[in-house]
Amino acid sequence: MYSTLLTLHSYWAFLTLLVLLFASFNAITGYYGNRNFAMGKDLRISLFALIFTHIQILLGLILYFTSPYFAMWSEGGVMANPIARLILVEHPFTNILAVALITIGWSKHKKQEASKAKFGKIALFYTIGLILLLSRIPYSNWLN
Repeated sequence: MYSTLLTLHSYWAFLTLLVLLFASFNAITGYYGNRNFAMGKDLRISLFALIFTHIQILLGLILYFTSPYFAMWSEGGVMANPIARLILVEHPFTNILAVALITIGWSKHKKQEASKAKFGKIALFYTIGLILLLSRIPYSNWLN
C-alpha cells in the first residue's frame, strides 16, 4: 500500500504543480491585463487548482502516517537527520501552510466585487502557496 500511495502522491504532485502554476499565471495575467473575471473559465481554473492541492495534501497526510519514516519519531533523532527532518517536519508543515494560503486566497476572492481584486487575491495567495510548495519538495527522493 505504501509504495502505491507514494507513487500516486508523486505523480499527482506533477499535476498539482502544473494546475497551480497555470492558475497563478492566469490570475497574474488577468490582474495586469485588466481582464474581466470570467465565472466560467477563470473560476474553474482557480477551483481546479484548489481541488488538486486539497487532494494532494490528503494523499500526503495518509502517506505521512503510513510511511516507514514515521517510526523515526519513536526512535528519536529526527531533527538531527536532515533527510528525516525534511520528510517528517519541513515538507508536511510547509505544504499544509501552502494549502491553507491557497484556501484563504480562494475564500477571499469570492468576497471581492471587482475583477482586478478577484485576480489579485488569487494571484497573491496561489503564487505564495506555489513558492512554498516548490521550496520544500524532497527533490532527491522525488526525481529518482
